[in-house]
Amino acid sequence: MKPARLIAVFPTLLTLGNAACGFGAITFAAKVTQTTAEAPVYGPLFFSALLIFLGMLFDMFDGAAARLTGNTSELGAELDSLCDAITFGVAPAFLMLQFVNFPIWQESEYSLPFLYPARLVWTIGALYVICAILRLARFNIETDEDDAHDSFSGLPSPAAAGAVAAFPIVMPELLEMSQRGNPMATQIAEFLIPGAKIILPLVCLSVAILMVSRFRYPHFGTQLLRGRGPKRMIIQFVFAAAAVAWVHELVVPLAFCYFAFGAPLGRLFLALTGRQGKPNEARPA
Repeated sequence: MKPARLIAVFPTLLTLGNAACGFGAITFAAKVTQTTAEAPVYGPLFFSALLIFLGMLFDMFDGAAARLTGNTSELGAELDSLCDAITFGVAPAFLMLQFVNFPIWQESEYSLPFLYPARLVWTIGALYVICAILRLARFNIETDEDDAHDSFSGLPSPAAAGAVAAFPIVMPELLEMSQRGNPMATQIAEFLIPGAKIILPLVCLSVAILMVSRFRYPHFGTQLLRGRGPKRMIIQFVFAAAAVAWVHELVVPLAFCYFAFGAPLGRLFLALTGRQGKPNEARPA
């Protein structure tokens, strides 16, 4: 194979790596039915969430590699969306379903009454998958090569997947926090661990709706590279650093939930205070 052909294939391999991560995430999430009280409690769910985040890295670099090598094409865009539908559509929904129906919940000290009927949890997961597919299809139709990519119209599917996967990925840290011997840390962990079971389906449903919304979401990477980031981004990074120093165990879900819900809450604040904000409609990206 000629070197030029190898360069052309490289972006496609990155895109397919994204799909492989999505399939791996589903495989690991399916293993929770094999866990016992003696097995690592959140091992399969943790690795499932980790693979979703790894898929984000592949998704981040495949487009950059295609533009760098001059191999952008409609085929690559369609292939990227198909892989995203697996990693950021099906995998997070199945992970949420397995997390809520975790078999050791009823055996552990963190057991709670089952608040969500199984049919309701399945429906939320199905709605998430549908909204992710609609979001990706709209992206393909509305985005052209001349788009500036400064902002997103609707919550991006990787960010929605990150908001869902962030909860299982912090569970080992919370379990360790509950065993440190610090009474306050133990009380906080014992509150957060079962609380995540209650919150995650609501988060999953909310980000599903936000994916098909028209709220404007900034493209931080593009804005920073082009020097167009608003001044408030500096304040946001300062508060993010403070959150890492204070509650580093929760920084991942807090960061993704802040990004997901910041735009609608900001619009709600402007509406309640009677201020005129920028229109919701944004250039698709």
